[in-house]
Amino acid sequence: MKSKHIFILCLTLLVRKLSIAQNAHFTNSGVIEYEKSVNMYAIIKKRITKENESFLQPAYEQFRKSQPQFKKQTSTLTFTDNQTLYVPKPDEGANNSFFNSAIVAQNNTIGTDLNKQTSSVQKKVYEETFLVKDSLRKINWKITDETREIAGFNCRRANALIMDSVYVVAFYTNEIAVSGGPESFTGLPGMILQVALPHENIIWLATKVTDMAIPINKVAPPTKGKPVDNKKMRATLEDAMKDWGTYAQDEYKAYQL
Repeated sequence: MKSKHIFILCLTLLVRKLSIAQNAHFTNSGVIEYEKSVNMYAIIKKRITKENESFLQPAYEQFRKSQPQFKKQTSTLTFTDNQTLYVPKPDEGANNSFFNSAIVAQNNTIGTDLNKQTSSVQKKVYEETFLVKDSLRKINWKITDETREIAGFNCRRANALIMDSVYVVAFYTNEIAVSGGPESFTGLPGMILQVALPHENIIWLATKVTDMAIPINKVAPPTKGKPVDNKKMRATLEDAMKDWGTYAQDEYKAYQL
């Protein structure tokens, strides 16, 4: 009798699992809304050195009194037919504080062709706009067993190191069968719904996913800007920032993310 009960229980669990699998919905096209959160207090504090603390520390204290700790900005990722278009929304709350920098701003509009493994990035660098066409960045992801739910999707964690020193934590879902993500983060077996750069004090988090049919023309890549590839873009940045001292390191890295 006991064996019979165990058999019935196992059969019930199997039927339930199969029912869930049959009813699971996998998204192939739609729009994802992301929120970018930047810890301004942490970023500013890291800039204070013995050489500049006499004027930067008071400015930092004043900033803390008048501005929120986290700067919030939004963007959308439209995807269909293994192509994506990432578009930052205008920053209505922008201010002219000298604490604003490339790491804080949203400078990139990105069209990605995941079949061809190429991207077209319209990149704003101060007063100039570039169109960077090149292959996708290869990221050596290490998938872990950690999971969480984001915007109603089951996600799994993956870690990586890019640009030799930037630690990346991502959560992706294979319930969206597109290997894309915010900014230039791709290469996982599903859509990336969260990216965190812990040491850079930045997080991109999906707040809403709308499953809908998308016409292919809605993911057309950007076309405006001075044409360059990644190598030429790096050389241009290095030349422009060669006299900026240590500050150039953060700005250069930010434009390469």
